[in-house]
Amino acid sequence: MGKRGSERGDSGAVQCILDEPWYLAQGNELQIARVAHAAGMPLLLKGPTGCGKTRFMLRLAWELQLPIVTVSCHDDLSTGDLVGRYLIQGGDAVWVDGPLTTAVRAGAICYLDEIVEARKDTTVVIHPLADERRELPIDKRGELLRAPPSFLLAVSFNPGYQSVLKDLKASTRQRFVALEFRFPPAELEERIVVHESGVDADAARLLVRLGAMTRSLKDSGLTEGASPRLLVHAGKLMTGGIGAREACRAAITEALTDDPELQQAIDELAASLF
Repeated sequence: MGKRGSERGDSGAVQCILDEPWYLAQGNELQIARVAHAAGMPLLLKGPTGCGKTRFMLRLAWELQLPIVTVSCHDDLSTGDLVGRYLIQGGDAVWVDGPLTTAVRAGAICYLDEIVEARKDTTVVIHPLADERRELPIDKRGELLRAPPSFLLAVSFNPGYQSVLKDLKASTRQRFVALEFRFPPAELEERIVVHESGVDADAARLLVRLGAMTRSLKDSGLTEGASPRLLVHAGKLMTGGIGAREACRAAITEALTDDPELQQAIDELAASLF
């Protein structure tokens, strides 16, 4: 995927992508992202788990020659976690920047992965950064940071997992240029599996067929079908000497569901191919 260099300070990790990450474009998403960055517009990446959103961001960081700060959002993520807070060090209260502030100061990319997992009051802090103001107010310090031209805010979420209670508000999402990531066409997905796992073309073709079959099970109760990432995992197990069915069981079936009936259905699909 390419080497990453990182500098870890009190505010988190700033990663510098040293080598070109391998990314197989499905359309003109990279061109749109480059133009959006040049125009100072933030990015919203929509798509299922494991379809290449994070790899896309690493490739974009490499192309723009910018460091990237990635935040995996969760329901305990607070505004202080993103912006920063005072910590007691040696008896003194010392301000420590959060990852969002770190990225703004550095003119880097800040990538908030699965933004809807964060608390609702937390996402409001990105609003002035995501419109023409491009500002980050740090209320606890009485400071107003203006983002340099190189700064890019990017967020992602998986619409398939979201509900009315977990979705981006219109006031948030309408600040972004949106890119939709889908499962790639079979021929592209086969190339991805071959490159990333090392299996031969025939095995990749069968894995991709299995992935497509599992995606059709969504109507039968499966939350989401196998992503390219899971297919790559299965391929890596196979290149490591694990039998195809056992690899599919470990990397795909068990990863997708704990329901015995659905597991049996996926195992039968794998057995029909391998």
